[in-house]
Amino acid sequence: MRFSIPLTLLPLLALADVALSVCPGFNYAIGNVQDLGSGYSLWRVYDADCNAVDGLTTNLNPCTSRSGIFGCSPPPILFNRYKNTYTGIVYTCRTDPNSGVCGNDVISVCCRNDGR
Repeated sequence: MRFSIPLTLLPLLALADVALSVCPGFNYAIGNVQDLGSGYSLWRVYDADCNAVDGLTTNLNPCTSRSGIFGCSPPPILFNRYKNTYTGIVYTCRTDPNSGVCGNDVISVCCRNDGR
């Protein structure tokens, strides 16, 4: 059996896809710090569909960690840069009023590589 989607529904499907995105128009989202105990913390990086794709676990300051995965703004401190550990591509990050949550992880910043 073959199904087809009427052309009139395609724009609605595109909008539904955007609505499901954790940070509409961005490549990645960084969640808030999660305390793992024993002095260790975790920051997860999510793709637009809320899949955890990268992150940092450390007992050090994530802004000065040797991993170089995150860059930070002056106070009030936010992640303003994310470097993908698999591709090396650098993304600019900022808060966005349209960001959401991934599971129970509230998104702190959204990231994209458009230079803005």
